[in-house]
Amino acid sequence: MAYPRTKYASDSQFYSLPPLDEWRTTFSPHTVAERDRVSIRNPESALTLANSYLSDKSIAAGDEKVIIEAFPGPGQLSRALLQLPSSKVKKLVILEDHEPYLRYLRPLADADPRVTVIPLSGFDWSTYSVLEERGILDEIQTHTWDGGVHPQLHFVCHIPHTIKGEQLVAQLFRCIPTKSWLFKYGRVPMSLILGQWMWERVTAPVGLNSRCKVGVIAEASALLQNSVRPSALLPYDLHFHPTASKGAHKSKRPESRRSGQPLVSVNIVPLQEQVIRPDNLETWDYVLRRLFVLKNTALERAIGSLAVGATSLLEKLTSEDLPPHERLDTSRRIKDLTVAEWALIIRAFEDWPFAPTIDDMAISGSFLRDEKRKR
Repeated sequence: MAYPRTKYASDSQFYSLPPLDEWRTTFSPHTVAERDRVSIRNPESALTLANSYLSDKSIAAGDEKVIIEAFPGPGQLSRALLQLPSSKVKKLVILEDHEPYLRYLRPLADADPRVTVIPLSGFDWSTYSVLEERGILDEIQTHTWDGGVHPQLHFVCHIPHTIKGEQLVAQLFRCIPTKSWLFKYGRVPMSLILGQWMWERVTAPVGLNSRCKVGVIAEASALLQNSVRPSALLPYDLHFHPTASKGAHKSKRPESRRSGQPLVSVNIVPLQEQVIRPDNLETWDYVLRRLFVLKNTALERAIGSLAVGATSLLEKLTSEDLPPHERLDTSRRIKDLTVAEWALIIRAFEDWPFAPTIDDMAISGSFLRDEKRKR
């Protein structure tokens, strides 16, 4: 359902963005901050996405939403959200720290009483503490996890085309089972615009080489849906800034992070039943991280990588004393394991008296990250 556009004083000249053919010169893609920050630029496409997030058909639907929007760019999607009636969008909190973009965002707050612009990065967790300290989230009610999707609070974000963007996606999913960050208020929905290559990793089914740790945690934690068909956002240059330059193919940046790569728009809603407990996320993280290094290897051969003596877990996983549905076929490759099978591995690992401590797991993770940076 497309909602009628709401008219505010924000229709003034100070509210308007430059013509589309001037975006590349107005918002130079040659600066690092703007090169890595893909944002929707086509106003009709932005309105389509806004409706796909909040319409009654969306899994993230709700009324009188308080939307926190991170990495909005100059604000084409922000403007589209504000075209929805106040019965749908009660408040829009914009997080942006790039001054050239802020010049086009501050007028929104001057023109529309629903808007608050915070000149801080949506990547920094401290930014969300600032929202609480300033009382911006005082009206948000905490809903029990079994009380349905949170009807008020909604997080919207353009994910940067960077390593930090990948880290942000991973952290968002990690916050769901621990009920931290915005999820302390309940099952808060998220709507993200991100690279198709990143989304394919998050949603990769069992058996594919793109199956990874983040994908398993995401599947265990949330319901994931495209908000619009991926083809609706093609070709890239019709919808997004920065448009691809003719010399883009000469860039040394990874192909997946260059301008012009397909993007997708998705809605994410935390599941009511969480396989991962708040107190064992670190265990899941450790086991998944260690075993996915050997994703094409059978579990019976890979499990020894968890710790010295971990092969003894095979007996616990295949014991005839277990109900048939709790016995694992340890000849299956790591990338072939389902979330339910991972839960059985985690249970056996937690029950093992020689399992590494949480501190040891954290040290191991830090060491692996340092090694990756050196490569």
